[in-house]
Parts: sequence; structure tokens; C-alpha cells
Amino acid sequence: MENNIEMMQENETVELHSDEAKTDRSAKKRKKAKIQPQEIVRIFALGGMDEDGKNMLCIEIDGDIYIVEAGIKFPDAKSALGIECIVQDFSYLIAHKDRIKAILITHGHDDVMGALPYLLRQIKADVYATSFTAEQISKMLKARKIKGIKIRTVKRKETRKIGGRTVHFFPVTHSFPQAYGLGIRTEYGYIVYSGEFIEDYDDMEEAYRGDYSELSFFRNEGVLCLLSDSKGAEHQGHTSPGHRIYDLFNKTLDDYQHQRVFVEIFTQSVFRIQEIIESCIEHRRKMCFYTRDLQDLIAGLEGITDAVPPELVISNDQIDKTDNCVVIISGQGRSLFNLMINIANNEVSDISFKKDDVIVVATPLVPGVEKDFRTMENDIYKREGILIKIDKNVSGMHPAKEDLKMMIFILQPKYYIPFKGEYRMLCANAMIAREMGIPYEDILVLDNGQVATFENGVLVNTQEVIELHEALIDGEENWEKAGVVLKDRETLSTDGVVIMAIGLDSKNQKVVNGPDVQTRGFIYMKDADYITRDITKIMIDTIEENVKEKKYENLECRAEIRDKVQKYLLKSTGKRPMVLPVILEINSNQ
Repeated sequence: MENNIEMMQENETVELHSDEAKTDRSAKKRKKAKIQPQEIVRIFALGGMDEDGKNMLCIEIDGDIYIVEAGIKFPDAKSALGIECIVQDFSYLIAHKDRIKAILITHGHDDVMGALPYLLRQIKADVYATSFTAEQISKMLKARKIKGIKIRTVKRKETRKIGGRTVHFFPVTHSFPQAYGLGIRTEYGYIVYSGEFIEDYDDMEEAYRGDYSELSFFRNEGVLCLLSDSKGAEHQGHTSPGHRIYDLFNKTLDDYQHQRVFVEIFTQSVFRIQEIIESCIEHRRKMCFYTRDLQDLIAGLEGITDAVPPELVISNDQIDKTDNCVVIISGQGRSLFNLMINIANNEVSDISFKKDDVIVVATPLVPGVEKDFRTMENDIYKREGILIKIDKNVSGMHPAKEDLKMMIFILQPKYYIPFKGEYRMLCANAMIAREMGIPYEDILVLDNGQVATFENGVLVNTQEVIELHEALIDGEENWEKAGVVLKDRETLSTDGVVIMAIGLDSKNQKVVNGPDVQTRGFIYMKDADYITRDITKIMIDTIEENVKEKKYENLECRAEIRDKVQKYLLKSTGKRPMVLPVILEINSNQ
């Protein structure tokens, strides 16, 4: 009896194990037969690679496009030609505007969001930014009279569904308050963009405090690709505390206790502006926020950062009445330096510049404004003012080598793309990734327009290149037309102009005088008489041919002459001057 019971139990056990085994085998078969998700990811930049500014990153997942940043670039002094700024070629985005899910703006600097008005005139898409940056964007669009754009506020530490995909935001420390980095989920791991960040664990206000423990979220989920800021990659160690000007400015206030101190600084260097304010508060020095933009910025920071004691704030008309005040003068680019030149030359109504006044330069020497910066220096020295260049001892708030290593170490990405910076900076960033153990073949140094394509989590191609042409902006409302005008200016400055004039009888289109050829900035025509002969012959032959074939029209004929002469000059001289044919039709009866 007992033996039978034991036998039954044993049989039951055998059957049970057998069923489990069948279940396990079935699960394995299903798992083996399971089709992996098919997904194509394309990552490319429309700006920001091998240049300073014009940052724009595009992340395309199964056709859905996420735009990260939309910045401008300032032209260098040699090629300015009246150009106010340079923006990206939006042709690809315009052609696929129905697939754009979001524009993600990480902070409020011009090289990150300055191109938004030009982009949003061409496409309509929701813009995602933190509250302070969103307010700056709203003001910018309102000033440009751009309507119908939804600006959606995000928190620095949250996960959102955007365009049907998970986007995870994390706070970083940068010179602009409420800056963030982000990751967009794919089936094969997150695509993480670091944003512009530094490691700084000193006590600071919440608006600037980074929280890199948030990166463990991505590490646990898996990181397909990491894109990191490269502008500080050539610097050893950590950026912090070398980014701070607080102690340096304190010393200036200690050294010049009884003199007025003028501080020139970019409006968007908010972290530095707050350091200057904190130093003034500690020294109980009266402050004047000189420009309207700066006054608006300080008002907008209320509730985000500590308030400025109202008893320490003076108005512009009190500057000449207050012996040891600190006058903070903000602006952007060459307009800021031109304002400082005017102040030094006593060309503003509310400041009488004195030779014992101190001017503190708290801005970096950014590309495109070198000439204006030197002119400002010269004019201040001529006025016998005291000039202190505080920025030469300070690092920009971009990640240095150890900051970048920290990001790579925590995230352990499968692929790595250096983003944002001149080519040597991209290469320095790539070498840091190699030092961290990422294989060469998984580190991608891309050009603007070069597409990195991933299929099912594996890099398959970097050969596709989107053809790009920069748009030059001179402040005109019709910016596309302005770009053409600026290209003409560039042609004039490099290859010159050829003007060809001829007079025709208005009745029979026979030549009555000319052609007369004049050139400026092209070649010395007395040493090239054959060119004059050849292009006048082209002009006459083209007119006579059009008249003979009874298809002569003034505008069409001029266009044909221009095309033929330009081709001839390029072949003969290697130059592409602007060619301006003029055909005057004269009434012979007059």
C-alpha cells in the first residue's frame, strides 16, 4: 500500500516535471521564433560640426524627426559683408515637415535657439523648453511676429511622451539657468544628448544644479548612442572650478573700492552675471543694470534665483552721481563692444567717462568680433581708463576631459558621436572616448549633413550626405532674398564686377554705340585687352543672333549674355565676377 502511494507520487512528480520541460521547450521555441523589432535610426547634424555655433541635431527614428537645438552662428570679421548671422539650410526639414515631432531646446543661448524664428517661419512644430528658456523664446517669437507656435514647458527632471516616444530629461550645470540634457528611447536603447554641461558639486542655486545620478536611468535601460559637447574637450581635468569669476571680481572690487567699475558681459552669460551681482551684494556696492535687455533678464529671474536687494540698485541717471557704483553693461556680439566704445568716447548721454574708471571685460573673445574687441581695447586705453580682462583666466562652461569621461563611464554607450565644436575639438572628444574603451569603429566623427544610419541597433552606413547651403542673414525681413544679396556682396568682395553697356536703336535693334566695358576688383584690363575684345564680341553676337531669329527681348537677352560671359571669364581667368549687362534702347527720332 505504502509502496503504491510512493509509486503514484513518483509518477505524478515525473509527469509534472515532464510538463514543465514541455513548457520550457515551447517558450524557447517561441523566443527563438520571435521576430526582433525592425527599427531604422538616422542621426545627423545640420550645423554645429566643425564650426562654432549654428548647432542643430536631428534624430530620426522610423521616419519621426526630433530636432535638438536650433542655433545661429556669427560671421567672422573678414567675411561679414553686412551679415548679421548665419543659419542652417532647412531644406531637408521643410521637405519632411510633416514628420517633425518636436523641437527640443536645451537652454537659451543664441547658438542653441537663435535660429528658431527663421525655422518656424518655414515649418510649424511644437517647441519644448524649461520655463525660463520658454519665456525667452516667447519674447523672441513675439518680437518677430511669429504666431501659432506651441511652446511646451518641461521640467529638468522628468519623463514625457513626445510624438509617441519616451523622452527623458535630466538637469545639467551650465551658464544658463534650467539647462538640461535628454535621451530619446528606441527599441535598442536610448539616444542620449549630454547638452552643454560641467561637473560642479559646490553649493549653488537649484536652477544651475546638475543631477548626474539621473544618468543611471539610461545605464539601466541601455544606451545605443551618446552625443557629447566637444567645445571643452581639449582641456585637461575638470572645468570646475576654473569657470568661476567670483573670486577674481571680488579682488577687483577690493582693489578699486572708491572707483566706478564698468562690467561688459554677454546678456546670455547668466551664471556670470549672477556671480557679479553676488560679489556686489557682499561688498555692498551699488549696482546699475544699464541695458534694457539686462533689466528684463533680472526681472525674469525673480522666483528662479535669489532676489537682488532693491536698495543696492540705481538707475542710469544716477551713474554719474555715484562714485563707486558697479555698472553692468550687457549685450551680444559686436553691438556690445560698439556700446563700450561709445561709452569710452563719451558718446552716450548718461555716462561721463573718467580716466580713473575701471572697465572689466567679462566676455570671451568669440569668433567674428575680434576686430570690434580690439577697437574697444584701443579706445579705452586712449581715454586712460583702467582695463581688466578677467575672462582670460576663466574657462567656458563646457565639459573638459574628465567631465566627458564621467559621462561616458556612467552611460557606457554602444556608439559615441562627438557633437558641437571645431574639428580639432571633435577629434579630441573622440580620443577621450577611445581612452574610455570605445572601439574606433564605434566612434563617429561626422560632418554637417553626414548621416549615421542604424538598423536594429547596429551601425550600417555613414556614406549618405545631405547637401547643405548656409543661409546668410542681414536683418532683412525677407531673409531668403537677403541671403541672395549677401552672396552678391561676397562675389563682389572676392571676384569683382564686370559692367557691359551697349546702345541699340529701339526700332531695328542695331548697335548705335558701345559696347563699353568697365571692371572693378576683377583684373587689370589693360594687361588683358583680349578679354575685353572677346566679351564685347559675345555681347554683340548674342544680340544680333536674337534679332536675326526674331526672339529678341531685352531681359532675356541680357540674361543670355550674362551666362555666356560668366562661363567665358571662369574658363579664361578662374574667377566668377558679377556680370551686369546693360542694353539701352534709344529712340533714333529724338
